[in-house]
Amino acid sequence: MITLSSDFGSPYPAAMRGVLLRRDPDARLVDVSHEFPRQDVRAAAFWLRELLPYFPPAVHLVVVDPGVGTDRAALAVKAGEHAFVAPDNGVVVPAARELLDDGESLRAWRLDDADAASSTFHGRDVFAPAAGELHRLGFGEFTDRVGAERVEEFEDLRLPEASATESGAVGEVLTVDDFGNVITNVPGRVLDGVETVRVNDREVPAVETFAGVPTGQWLATVGSHGYVECDVNQGRGDRAFDLEPGDDVRVDRVE
Repeated sequence: MITLSSDFGSPYPAAMRGVLLRRDPDARLVDVSHEFPRQDVRAAAFWLRELLPYFPPAVHLVVVDPGVGTDRAALAVKAGEHAFVAPDNGVVVPAARELLDDGESLRAWRLDDADAASSTFHGRDVFAPAAGELHRLGFGEFTDRVGAERVEEFEDLRLPEASATESGAVGEVLTVDDFGNVITNVPGRVLDGVETVRVNDREVPAVETFAGVPTGQWLATVGSHGYVECDVNQGRGDRAFDLEPGDDVRVDRVE
């Protein structure tokens, strides 16, 4: 299996799929998403960490690459039975860590991108060909055949963690999904056993489901990822709470 993830929208992913299928017409291609927030490496890293562990062993082709055409490296990364092909900007590192076998550390190889036909579409010209060859040959033969260089240092992106307070936690917005749900890095346990929390300066119900409040009402809940979300039942939490990725969030229990 080869998974594809990017911030390309449409139609650019079709070119990557074409390159992959020319190398192996029988390859099983699975699109994870091509709608990650544009050029937002951290948001993509968060979603990949949440999504890719549900997949069986695969080659994961990931292109969220605001540094395309610069001297940033192209990498192949090995984690357990999974492999990644991506730019060296940390986008796959949190997901790869989740997929490591016990006692294993991340291993990365630098790929040659000097012959790319375009300085703006390395997804098609660098990453898709590499992912196709990696899928066809397996990791050991692939790194030998393409002359990939083992590297000890690479962009080690780590998602920020919230800080505990006496009454809750202080964190930040990691991302906003397409529903407008504001996903923070505040651990969901902050909502345990309370009916009301204060998000920044506003008190809202702490509920298990959106339907726990009337339509249009603000709420705090724990998303499937285990973090506190600031939402509106059938509305947009980002607009109501006036929050966007990177903004500070303080969540306090109201006893």
